[in-house]
Amino acid sequence: MQNKITSLFGIEYPIIQAGMIWASGWRLASAVSNAGGLGLIGAGSMYPEVLREHIQKCQQATEKPFGVNVPMLYPDIDKLMEIIVELKVKIVFTSAGNPRTWTSYLKENGVTVVHVVSSVKFALKAQEAGVDAVVAEGFEAGGHNGRDETTTLTLIPAVHEKINIPLIAAGGIATGSAMLAVMILGADGVQVGSRFVASEEASSHQLFKEKVVEAGEGDTHLTLKELAPVRLLKNKFYNDVQAAYEQGYGVEELKDLLGRARAKRGMFEGDMEEGELEIGQVSALIHDIKPAAEIIADMIQEFREAQDKLPHL
Repeated sequence: MQNKITSLFGIEYPIIQAGMIWASGWRLASAVSNAGGLGLIGAGSMYPEVLREHIQKCQQATEKPFGVNVPMLYPDIDKLMEIIVELKVKIVFTSAGNPRTWTSYLKENGVTVVHVVSSVKFALKAQEAGVDAVVAEGFEAGGHNGRDETTTLTLIPAVHEKINIPLIAAGGIATGSAMLAVMILGADGVQVGSRFVASEEASSHQLFKEKVVEAGEGDTHLTLKELAPVRLLKNKFYNDVQAAYEQGYGVEELKDLLGRARAKRGMFEGDMEEGELEIGQVSALIHDIKPAAEIIADMIQEFREAQDKLPHL
């Protein structure tokens, strides 16, 4: 299944596992890479030396390509980048910031760079910064996404129309048929997050995985736009946020309410009431927890079955 994305990364299938905080450690990244996709270690929830350990363990667990996702908001990002270069990681996905800041440094050190965007404007800026590909992430996605609330179905063809580098679609993709749909719209590959949260190898807490499987339509909501837009499963903390809006909380008061390590408390430590539970809308289509390799195999089978149906439509 060769195309621009498989060639760029040296992988078998154009499926990238998102570098989600508190879910994407070396076990998940290596499992995805060993199954033919591209695994990413999520550096956003790791101290520098913890990232070092995860990279080294991933290098021991797979001989296939893998990468690291680095949010630009990370306070000690220079330390992360030094470790990535020192350990000769060849693929880095950056997000939540200006791609010009680190793209040149990484590329000078032989790293393939991909930047995550939520609009055509930012896709063009990433291309101008010299990245090798972009991830265009729609409103459906979990974690941090765009304030414009542009859906994947609209965003992918809009970005495809304007850029000339490889395009990866993200947001609402958990099945092979969704993968085919966005590729027909112009994507060269897909980045999958929520589906891999509910995998056996994800480092997220078992209670969070089960909560994702239990989620139904309408159980997530994009909120906290004043800080950084994030899609949350509805729980006590989510209700507290909504009550804060009703009371007219400002930015500083919302920051106080969010506090520190709220996402870790929920997704990693398993506090399903007071924790921040980030997940995409597609959680309503996730019904089980299974190995990452099985998730990829299922997606490829569904993709091919969907392809076979096209001549009859």
